[in-house]
Amino acid sequence: MMLTYLYIIIGLAILIPMFIKILREYERAVVFTFGRFTAVKGPGLIIIIPFVQQIERVELRTIAMDVPSQDVISRDNVSVKVNAVLYYRVIDPERSIIQVENFHEATSQLAQTTLRAVLGKHELDDMLSQRERLNNDIQSDLDKQTDAWGIKVANVEIKHVDLDESMIRAIARQAEAERERRAKIIHAEGELQASEKLLEAATVLGRNNNSMQLRYLQTLTEIAGEKSSTIAFPIPIDFLRSFQLMGRGESE
Repeated sequence: MMLTYLYIIIGLAILIPMFIKILREYERAVVFTFGRFTAVKGPGLIIIIPFVQQIERVELRTIAMDVPSQDVISRDNVSVKVNAVLYYRVIDPERSIIQVENFHEATSQLAQTTLRAVLGKHELDDMLSQRERLNNDIQSDLDKQTDAWGIKVANVEIKHVDLDESMIRAIARQAEAERERRAKIIHAEGELQASEKLLEAATVLGRNNNSMQLRYLQTLTEIAGEKSSTIAFPIPIDFLRSFQLMGRGESE
């Protein structure tokens, strides 16, 4: 009798795990009966008929996947290496099992090809300065394609854009040339504004001889205030003209 009970206990210990499955809160079980899809069960305790039903466990948590470094040729024919990180999760366990063989591998391969395709449409400057927009473009394209698999791509982040040394030096030279160009433009604009103001001042002073004389006196005051052994006396142009006229009268 004791041996019989022992056999029963051993049999139950073997069969119970085959009948009963426990799923965590973030897990679901895709149930197949005689090979045909039956239901999605979980979380908690579920009962399975051994040898008749089989299950595939699926996690619903967000998964972070590294996209390996990809060789990308930009629209302006610059070769770079780009890697990224992809965040996605399963929203439809049934489709994630039935519609694709291995949704993890399929999503990884699709992310690599989409990364190359999207970045190849943009120039290098966009890759370096417009990452947020490019992230959104990649995420949108991926999400449309993985929707048939029951996968939701939540976010894509470009991590690194690696350039070779020659390209880094070329970009540095380009940035330096751009800074010099802007400095020359600012200097030229300053010279233009100063010349315009000087022309306006000369026009105002030329309307009145007394104003010109006052300007001469102000210049003398400024020169005298400096510690210099040489003092220049500005002579009015009208005064010089009078000497020229006197010289012409004597010659006649």
